[in-house]
Amino acid sequence: MPDFSYEAMSATGTRATGVVTAVNEREAMVILDGRGLMPLKLTEQKSASARKSNKKLKGRVVATFFSQLADLLHSGVPLLRSLELIERQSQNAVLTEVIREVRQKVADGQNIADAMAEFPNAFDELAVSMVRAGMEGGFLEDVLKRIAVFTEQQEDLKSKVIGALAYPVFLAVVGFVVLNVLVIFFVPRFEPIFARLAEKNELPSLTEYLLATSHFLQNHGWWLVLLAFGAFQAFRRWAKTESGRMITDRARLKIPGAGKIYLSLSLSRFTRILGTLLHNGIPILAALKIAKDSTGNKVLSLAIEQSAENITAGNSLAKPLGACPYFPRDVVEMVTIAEESNSLETVLINIADSLEKRTSRNLELFVRLLEPVMLLVMAAVTLLVVAGLLLPVFKMSSAVG
Repeated sequence: MPDFSYEAMSATGTRATGVVTAVNEREAMVILDGRGLMPLKLTEQKSASARKSNKKLKGRVVATFFSQLADLLHSGVPLLRSLELIERQSQNAVLTEVIREVRQKVADGQNIADAMAEFPNAFDELAVSMVRAGMEGGFLEDVLKRIAVFTEQQEDLKSKVIGALAYPVFLAVVGFVVLNVLVIFFVPRFEPIFARLAEKNELPSLTEYLLATSHFLQNHGWWLVLLAFGAFQAFRRWAKTESGRMITDRARLKIPGAGKIYLSLSLSRFTRILGTLLHNGIPILAALKIAKDSTGNKVLSLAIEQSAENITAGNSLAKPLGACPYFPRDVVEMVTIAEESNSLETVLINIADSLEKRTSRNLELFVRLLEPVMLLVMAAVTLLVVAGLLLPVFKMSSAVG
């Protein structure tokens, strides 16, 4: 049970402070009243379990929770009873704690949307806004089911991207490790063989560069690793600043091949979230405010924010989106037609489906091209190392001959 710190006034008029343990705030007030204290201030303390319940939950865990809750409510099970059943059946310790906290807050009279909003690491702003809209509109079960489907779709897309890039990343890591082992441990074994050519200044330039690189990595390799790590951390801190975020996000969109895939992922996420919010009755300005951050790109978010300002002035959504060079022309045209036909939420979902299919095709093509390119780069670098070792051998054998 949570602890509550209190400031209270006793019957004699003196102030008293302390901590009381109770199931909820109401029970804590009853306990204080039984002690002859009139509470002036009552604050719930964050316990270790409460901190643990704020840990981030995986998307599929959250999707399963929403799906189960929707099914129970649709079957006529009351909300508190539904939360209790899911809490008992959950195999995830963090989710169990989150549900327990949410259920206690709902039992205290708080609505479920506000209770969920206190756990931002478990339920994002999109889910909370949709649940609130569902409560106000009387279609909570449908909203919960829609959130579950949406979350599953996003997790499937994320898994597809990670799965496609797993093999190229594996090739890059293995190639880097093998190359460093060759240069640091294998190349120095040939140095005594090349000593005579080095004394006569007849060692090929490629071999000299190779031996110099090997000596540098042997003597300063750890410093190089530490320098690279420090530079990476400094870059990460800079990239989180306002100016750094703008520069890096703009650069991501311009990466050859990968930039289009990144753009399609961002736009598909934005259009699906915006369409889902509009479909569930959330006003377009509030929906844009929530959906703009879902792109994960500051450049696109600013363009969407300008769209919101444009709508406030009584204009359309498509015009400022079209002014941004990163929004595809076909997407802008579809939004224009959707606004004219008053079917924006439906068209946005269709755009998201189309962009995800396009992303899958482009990602598959990109990975197919990336794998042979990486293999060619690894083969070229390995060939340089081998050539640097064999050229002196050929030179010595020709001299002997």
